[in-house]
Amino acid sequence: MTYRPAPTLPDLTTLTLGVEEEYLLLDPDTGASLPVAGQVLDGLSGAAREQSRQEFRHSMVEMVTPVSSELAEVREHLVALRGAAADAAEAAGARLVAVGATPVHEPHRTVPDKPRYHAMSRRFGPVAHDPAVCGCHVHVGVPDRELAVQVCNHLRPWLPVVQAITANSPLHDGRDTGHASWRSMQLERWPSIGPTPHFESVADYDATVEELIRAGIMLDAAMVYWYARPSVAYPTVEVRVGDVCPTVDDTVLVAGLVRALVATVAGDVRHGILAPRIRDCLLSAAHWRAAHDGLDGDLIDLRSGLARPAWDLVDELFATVAPALLRHGDLTYVLDQLHRVRRDGNGAARQRRVLARTGCDVRAVLDHLAAQTRPAA
Repeated sequence: MTYRPAPTLPDLTTLTLGVEEEYLLLDPDTGASLPVAGQVLDGLSGAAREQSRQEFRHSMVEMVTPVSSELAEVREHLVALRGAAADAAEAAGARLVAVGATPVHEPHRTVPDKPRYHAMSRRFGPVAHDPAVCGCHVHVGVPDRELAVQVCNHLRPWLPVVQAITANSPLHDGRDTGHASWRSMQLERWPSIGPTPHFESVADYDATVEELIRAGIMLDAAMVYWYARPSVAYPTVEVRVGDVCPTVDDTVLVAGLVRALVATVAGDVRHGILAPRIRDCLLSAAHWRAAHDGLDGDLIDLRSGLARPAWDLVDELFATVAPALLRHGDLTYVLDQLHRVRRDGNGAARQRRVLARTGCDVRAVLDHLAAQTRPAA
């Protein structure tokens, strides 16, 4: 094991959390994406309006939880935000659906009338007009940027496992793609999305981002869309590898695992342990395998380079972060939710089970997703 002198780090006893979720607005009859995001946002009020965001498609809305220190609090916020957004969507003639990629069709692919979105459209052309995709972004409070960069280095071996847990987009153009996360495949067309590179320091990180901006790969630092990054807007590490999850409990499970993982690897940084150096080609292959197989096949163990059953790696992730889960009071909840996902499957597996039961009825899948999206009363 390799060590380096440890920097002076802030207290990491309890790390704060925030979650951003993107949702699609679908036609209740056809399943096509509906361009009614403006009406939905206008239909929100109070805290839900304050915690909503316009997204890159007229058929998408994003809801953002306040900063919390307890998983139960994150869950309460997500229940309230999803319920409010679902009500506003119904009032606008749409259904709010937590799914990672456009399942049927996106007839309206123009971008909202914002200078930044128009600049992205001009720069990236047809890539910027792909069908909508929806992610789940987990923010964990890490106020020191040097630490945040080192944490992102240490997260690299584990993020394909997180990606597999969240996989929730097997459909495209009304058919099963054979991938558990078609969203991941769509996003590969963007030049600034993908596995987080390894950086020696925050100075190395900042210099690389500046080089990419000068080269025209990104418009600005906000277009760093790597799977984990020091957030541009908040004092956090943002993990953005996952599809939006079908249910609130799926999202809270991922948030608990990500917080515990950040806390665990931050402890490694505190003790001077260097992140493993993984070849970029192997890392990309591991993410492709996670997007393809989800939890129903094999994942690549980036410590050994070998393909192994997905649930073996999920179990090892849990064992690695269990002390941090216990310290945050999340151990029992996360363990219970992992048992549920092992029994029921991730979002992609649940969609495929509905397809199999109904003779490939995509509308039945969308009914299932809409029901899962809206929290129970």
